[in-house]
Amino acid sequence: MQSKNKTKKNVRPDWDNYFIEIAILVSKRSTCMRRKVGAVLVKDKRILATGYNGAPSGIQHCEITGCLREKLRVPSGERHELCRGLHAEQNAIIQSAYHGVSIKGSTLYITCHPCSVCAKMIINAGIKEVIISEGYPDVLAEEMLKEAGVSVRLMEKVPKRKVP
Repeated sequence: MQSKNKTKKNVRPDWDNYFIEIAILVSKRSTCMRRKVGAVLVKDKRILATGYNGAPSGIQHCEITGCLREKLRVPSGERHELCRGLHAEQNAIIQSAYHGVSIKGSTLYITCHPCSVCAKMIINAGIKEVIISEGYPDVLAEEMLKEAGVSVRLMEKVPKRKVP
């Protein structure tokens, strides 16, 4: 006799989709007014650290002070030093160092392609692969990551970002 309740097969995301969805969730903590970015550092299918973009601990968020980059009309992908905030990948790398977690050989899942400043940090931190859900206008970053042998892969099927 068959059960009236048909069992639906549990559709589990593959590892890449699982971690990129977590990066999307992490991005919701961002305090940046221009772009909300989330990052997850992973090794051996285990999360090492997460990060989102925003002002350093103890510093007022741009939501309070206003966005300097907006005021100066700085285009995306340029003049990264003109910002109160840290990038998501910077925060993930810093959290790893703060807690004494080695990220050498890890994979970085991030909601957009790293900028050139973050690319340099990724290279020197020993991160071997970067998996992104969308691009970013920084050709130098792309060139440096490629030259350093850091694999960058754009996710083909990424859940739609629903970030407020």
